[in-house]
Amino acid sequence: MTSTTSLSINKLDLRAPVFTRLRRGTGVRWLRVTSLMSLDATMLYTAWHLAEKLGTPLDSPWNTAYNPFSIVPILATEIGLIAAKKLYDTRQERRDYFNLVKALTIAHLLLLLAAFFYQPNGFVSRSTFVLSWVFSISLTFIARFAFDSTVEYVRKQGAVCYRTFIISRPEDREKANRLIARENCYKVLGWADVSALVADKDHLDATIEQICSLGVSEVFVCSWASIKSRMFLYWKLRNAGITLHILPIDVDLEGIQRNLELKMVGGLPALKLSPPLITGSDFLMKRCFDFICATSFVLLASPLYLLIALLIKIDSPGPIFYKQTRIGLHGKPFKVWKFRTMVVNADKLQKELEARNENKDGILFKIKDDPRITGVGKFLRRYSLDELPQLFNVMFGEMSLVGPRPLPVRDVEKFSEHHFIRQEVLPGISGLWQVSGRSDITDFEQVIRLDVTYMENWSLWLDMQILLQTVMVIVGKKGAY
Repeated sequence: MTSTTSLSINKLDLRAPVFTRLRRGTGVRWLRVTSLMSLDATMLYTAWHLAEKLGTPLDSPWNTAYNPFSIVPILATEIGLIAAKKLYDTRQERRDYFNLVKALTIAHLLLLLAAFFYQPNGFVSRSTFVLSWVFSISLTFIARFAFDSTVEYVRKQGAVCYRTFIISRPEDREKANRLIARENCYKVLGWADVSALVADKDHLDATIEQICSLGVSEVFVCSWASIKSRMFLYWKLRNAGITLHILPIDVDLEGIQRNLELKMVGGLPALKLSPPLITGSDFLMKRCFDFICATSFVLLASPLYLLIALLIKIDSPGPIFYKQTRIGLHGKPFKVWKFRTMVVNADKLQKELEARNENKDGILFKIKDDPRITGVGKFLRRYSLDELPQLFNVMFGEMSLVGPRPLPVRDVEKFSEHHFIRQEVLPGISGLWQVSGRSDITDFEQVIRLDVTYMENWSLWLDMQILLQTVMVIVGKKGAY
């Protein structure tokens, strides 16, 4: 139990950044994209003007001599199609000259098609159209080659590079450096031995602090399978706006199953996990959503709360609410509020019923036809109405609407080391466990797998889906007793 209570109570949910920020390295990316886009626009504008000068003149509203603004939709179409082909992305994509030819050809065909339907006799002459197509491709080719050559030269001088950090085994460090150096767009600022991260979680915390203090925007991990706290590392980097690359020296994707993008690094395929452009906003929205929904429901359902309280008082002697100590975020104990569904001395009677526990490993305590449950309590549990007071825990910030269920001290004391990962996020009223069978699940390892799956794949949309399924499970009375 010391593992849960000794942790700092000031730590946040694993998914919650301290503040919202832009993804690191965004400035370099935006500088590259805006520079290349401006260069393309200049070349395309020049190509159109040259075509008009050298082609057969035609009295047309598309002629920039008569209407200077006619070039705007032409450039917008061409630039838009170039962007749609992802030719402003990474180095491999922007050097795909075949796709560049396709994009500019399609743009010219679209303009020709639009002119055929709307101005069949007044677009541009055939010679102007063909010259425009040829000049557009030629000039953008030359400009992009010059741009890439300039960027390569500047980066060799150590400027306009992505600040990078490597996590690997000592024997893999030089190989990783060579692979990264081939890209000529990364500047390695530091290195950490993965074996130290495996042995000591405090060392992992210190490494993450070092990465953040160096202003690193991208981290390369070469021994992903060796890190036990893979999800912890992933979320910490994600919240800091740092892109994570997994180099395939020994690849095992267990622990991360979302947002994977394949990218070539030094001739090898590497897995890239990019944080959102603006990190932290999604979790802030989750907390706002939790508070607004919980407060609104409590206010609207206050008559239901009063009715349940009256029924409990009539049914059996004792208090209306039952408060139990549960273990929450980072092992911090807190009081969970529920409507009382058992007799007053239920906790003492549990020791006599331990032998009837239906859970295989004994961590959770669940039995059908529990003799401690009152008449009204059976009804409340069947429809999960006993959980309604936990909305106050949500309002106080101790719980979320969706997350791993907070467990009693008795259950957490039986945890194995790998079970504590569920304590890294804010506990919830509902979760994948609840919508996947609730009390019908008798193996705690299956509960852990569901909790970890939720944590790995968390999003606001996933929370919405779980809440919707929770309503359906409650109405269907599935797995509740």
